Amino acid sequence: MPTVDITQRLLEPTATAVVRGNVYPSEISDFLGRAYRSVERALSLQGRSPTGPPFARYRRGTGDFDVEAGFPVGDVVVASGKVIPSSLPGGLAAVATLVGSYDRVGAAYRELLEWVTAREGRPQGDPWEVYLTDPATSPDPSTWRTEIVLPFTDLP
Repeated sequence: MPTVDITQRLLEPTATAVVRGNVYPSEISDFLGRAYRSVERALSLQGRSPTGPPFARYRRGTGDFDVEAGFPVGDVVVASGKVIPSSLPGGLAAVATLVGSYDRVGAAYRELLEWVTAREGRPQGDPWEVYLTDPATSPDPSTWRTEIVLPFTDLP
């Protein structure tokens, strides 16, 4: 039984402001909180605001993750401290919407990959998660909404 709704989207490239770090799984939550606060401060000092919800892009390492966490912005930001400009790619993507606790994210990634390969697609680049619900203002994990975005390409 599927635990997520999956759709296909054509994404536009998106400028972002992020903090990068190498993080063990047990440290991800703290890292994300610090990164988002840093980006919000840097944007505020530049007289800017995020154009969408926070996200985190993950690249798997050995026992840890290289994480890029921040917000989409209207155009390229000026680097400030640990906050740097980056971007999310445009193109074809499979997007899984997970409602519930983050402990279900692993299963959602597996379903997303199965969905892509069942359509004869191949993952293209690193996935990212978009956090549509703020746990600080919505403490009930059963209401949390997370999008998991997996860029992919059709096989020839």
